[in-house]
Amino acid sequence: MKNALREALDDRGYTTLTPVQQAVLDPDLEGRDLLVSAQTGSGKTLGFGLAIAPTLLGEAEVFAAAETPLALVIAPTRELALQVKRELAWLFAKAGATVASCVGGMDMRDERRALARGAHIVAATPGRLRDHIMRGSIDLSAVRAVVLDEADEMLDLGFREELEFILGEAPDTRQTLLFSATVPAAIAGLAKSYQKDAQRIVAKSDEAQHADIDYRAMMVADRDIDNAVINTLRLHEAPNALVFANTRAMVNRLATRLSNRGFQAVALSGELSQSERTHALQAMRDGRAQVCVATDVAARGIDLPKLDLVVHAELPSNSETLLHRSGRTGRAGRKGVSALIVTAKTRKKAERILGGAKVKATWGQAPSAAEVRARDEERLFSDPSWHDAIAEAERDTIDRLVSTFAPEQIAAAFLRQMRTLRAPPEELSEVGAKPAPRKEFGPSVWFSVSGGRETGAEPRRLLPMLCKAGDLTKDDIGAIRVQRNESFVQIREASVPGFLGAVGEAMVLDRGATLTRLDAPPSLERPERPERPDRTGPKPAHKPAAHKPAYKPKEKSGYPKKRPAADGPNPPTAEARDKPVAEGRDKPARAGKPAAERREKPVRAGKPAADPRKPQPKPHPKPRAAAAKGGDKPPRRNADTSVRATRPGEKPKGPPPPAGKASSKKNRARALAAGKSRTAGKHAGSKGKKPTRP
Repeated sequence: MKNALREALDDRGYTTLTPVQQAVLDPDLEGRDLLVSAQTGSGKTLGFGLAIAPTLLGEAEVFAAAETPLALVIAPTRELALQVKRELAWLFAKAGATVASCVGGMDMRDERRALARGAHIVAATPGRLRDHIMRGSIDLSAVRAVVLDEADEMLDLGFREELEFILGEAPDTRQTLLFSATVPAAIAGLAKSYQKDAQRIVAKSDEAQHADIDYRAMMVADRDIDNAVINTLRLHEAPNALVFANTRAMVNRLATRLSNRGFQAVALSGELSQSERTHALQAMRDGRAQVCVATDVAARGIDLPKLDLVVHAELPSNSETLLHRSGRTGRAGRKGVSALIVTAKTRKKAERILGGAKVKATWGQAPSAAEVRARDEERLFSDPSWHDAIAEAERDTIDRLVSTFAPEQIAAAFLRQMRTLRAPPEELSEVGAKPAPRKEFGPSVWFSVSGGRETGAEPRRLLPMLCKAGDLTKDDIGAIRVQRNESFVQIREASVPGFLGAVGEAMVLDRGATLTRLDAPPSLERPERPERPDRTGPKPAHKPAAHKPAYKPKEKSGYPKKRPAADGPNPPTAEARDKPVAEGRDKPARAGKPAAERREKPVRAGKPAADPRKPQPKPHPKPRAAAAKGGDKPPRRNADTSVRATRPGEKPKGPPPPAGKASSKKNRARALAAGKSRTAGKHAGSKGKKPTRP
């Protein structure tokens, strides 16, 4: 180890290193690519700082003047990147290193100026670092080492494309280190693509996972979740506590509730800007804030040195999220408590999550108000100030108190003042017990408070404001009715004198709200409801279903219908006989010719008659007409021909038909279409049959 780094560790009080820190210091691994997996809170940040030191410094003990970056450390979140910057700054301080940061939400111009001045190590988030590379603000030609911290989280957040771009822009001779709590297939694939002969290190502690964290599952009623959070915070009185919720709305509601109960609380969610997030976390580190209410995404990468308590107001979605949440405490050898608020509806889910995380939790009830008061007394009597000597500056005040009041009065006043400095505990109902019916409030006096719904007034905001300004408890306040422009509050009659004395003659509450005493109960206005349509009229008459006509099959088109013979069984009517016959239609046979003679077909000469005793061959089927253009139906034909009539001046499409016998049916039709006249006797017959010879 370099002497500058050893001195920095000694100044920080480090006497032993964690397993992951000892593993990366193996001399055989110097300069090699590493794929390290270690549990949360195992000191990975300090570990990769020690691992890249020989690559960055070489044989020297201190850095040269800062120019282009020598190392890149990429983290998934802004808070984690800034935390890495702080850790590496004190680790390499005696070596003269300059550490810069490039994270989203910060002024990009300030980052460009810092990079132009020169930096040895750059801690960045993937998106902002890619922007600087594409804009030419950072030069990666001299990079010797690249570290991917929490690589599994970066892939979960969708930064794979950015990581591949950054690794592709870095020199091929670099040292690449991947640190991750887990090594799924995606991480293994990334290591195979961008690492050379990487050494796998699995750093396991001698103790079980999260051995320094005490898991507690507390059963509460559905309506006591917020009260259980308050009692848990009061019981432990941790310097820093983290309360997790699943939604922004729940975060804002819990933060407001805790602030009204006297806790110094800040909210941390995705809707805050980077400056607001930085101020909130800095307030936690400085001691100005005691409780931080956050969502899972917003709390990633948070490292508070005095965080001893994590409260899960809402259960996480899976066991990995539970480990990430609880891993914010119990770090660097400190003990921590992870408390899960569980209701009867969520017990099965809690058991499943704890089983998936492979941690054992102590099941029990949430802290009651009596337990909180008992813990306050323990802290009171164990305070070392009881054994301190009396200072000279305190002597006069002490003598005056002793001479003026009795010892019992002094002790009682001390207890009352001590309790006013802390939020009072909440009374919790039994799990599964039905709520007791509300008792009559008794004699009361009504007051009006300026401000109503239009100004954002709500009972959950008015109640703590009245208790704080009028020295009341929630039992002294009855109904709270919020109207459009003002609100009405019911206060117990016995508590009114003390309430008026605490408020003062000005009758002004917080935020300029004015208070007015009423002589009678107020007349409350009902909220306006939208008018409903008038439905008192007669019902509409029932409309019977329309009568459908009987089904008539359509007549087939394309071929002319056969006219019945004049002497047949159905002779044509007089009207049909009077109608002119269209040109080309079949005409009736000549008069004077017997019908039987017309129906007989003479046998051709030279062809013997068929023998009825022998089986006759089936007649060859007639070829189907060619399909008309645009459909499958046969083409429409003229009344007296089977060929398509052409328009004047139009040439027939397709090749010419083959020439056949002049007496064939087709040739006679072609002759008619061409305008050659023939005698009507040659066209006798209903289906184009040849006329009988005389």
